[in-house]
Amino acid sequence: MNTPQRIIDANANRAREALRVLEEAARFIVEDADLSGKLKTIRHDFTGAMMLFPELIVHRDTPSDIGTTITTEAEQTRTSVKDIVLAAGSRATEALRAIEEYAKLSLDKPTASQNLAKTTEQLRYRCYEVTKQLALRISNGNAKQWRLCLLLTQSLCTHHPWQQVLEEAIAHGADCIQVREKEIDSGPLLAHIRRVVERVRGRATVIVNDRPDLAQLSGAQGVHLGQADIGPWEARKLLGSEMIVGVSTSNLEQARQAKADGADYCGVGPMFPTTTKHKPNLAGPDYLSEYLAWGGLPHLTIGGIHPNNIDRLLEIGCKGVAVCSAVCSAPDPGKAAAALARALQAPLMSE
Repeated sequence: MNTPQRIIDANANRAREALRVLEEAARFIVEDADLSGKLKTIRHDFTGAMMLFPELIVHRDTPSDIGTTITTEAEQTRTSVKDIVLAAGSRATEALRAIEEYAKLSLDKPTASQNLAKTTEQLRYRCYEVTKQLALRISNGNAKQWRLCLLLTQSLCTHHPWQQVLEEAIAHGADCIQVREKEIDSGPLLAHIRRVVERVRGRATVIVNDRPDLAQLSGAQGVHLGQADIGPWEARKLLGSEMIVGVSTSNLEQARQAKADGADYCGVGPMFPTTTKHKPNLAGPDYLSEYLAWGGLPHLTIGGIHPNNIDRLLEIGCKGVAVCSAVCSAPDPGKAAAALARALQAPLMSE
């Protein structure tokens, strides 16, 4: 005879399996001890609650379970780690809800069954929250490996209007435009970003420096954050999972943390001295070597890069650079962008 106990046993197995999938992502993908600990505690608390029902295994009948042969195409496909996490989170909470509902029938242990229903309800709420936290910490893989990113700054466009610099950069190889304006107030800056987005019209990715709020409002594709800005995890609460989040890093510890916090790419630098943004310490090409050996996320090297020194980075394996003065302040911004793009073309084509 089929009984509610069989349903509870099947869903207990499903919940334990899903919780383990989530825990492994927190431990090995995100490498977050706090999240891993929370999931382990949920799993252990659930195991403790189920220990009061050792007889459930008697009701298990896997060979005659018609559900083992029913699958959907979506179940067989996962496109990212985030897909795995979201699927496991849904599976865990759905299983806990099923246990909660059928335990309310009291079974043959009225008090223990009612306690199980209450316990699984609280575990379900905890699982909702930790799944959300874990999903926010995982990179979406939204960012591709750009070749040439222009850090567009109006005040540095000394020979031509910023509109001309933008057009020539895109026409000669820039596939990413980061709007970096430190001195413009929020209202005028939002209007400016919208003008950039309109001019780019999908020909390149538009990223906003420092301001996730303006990135969202302007129609840009993402935001780039410094070490002193809010973290990617917090930015995701505003931007959601689809927009790109990048982080500036100057050492591998920062890069690892950026990945753990859900960044899609890293700025790597500064490589060389620069007058655009003073940095007392240079990460230098040695950091690029370390970063590429790690290989955790796409990169944009930054800091004093120009056609005369880019070869040093290419020898290490650099695939993408972000430049400001080298193009914005050039007498011929199109020519300057083309020189950098040509230098980077060969490494990308040989992959």
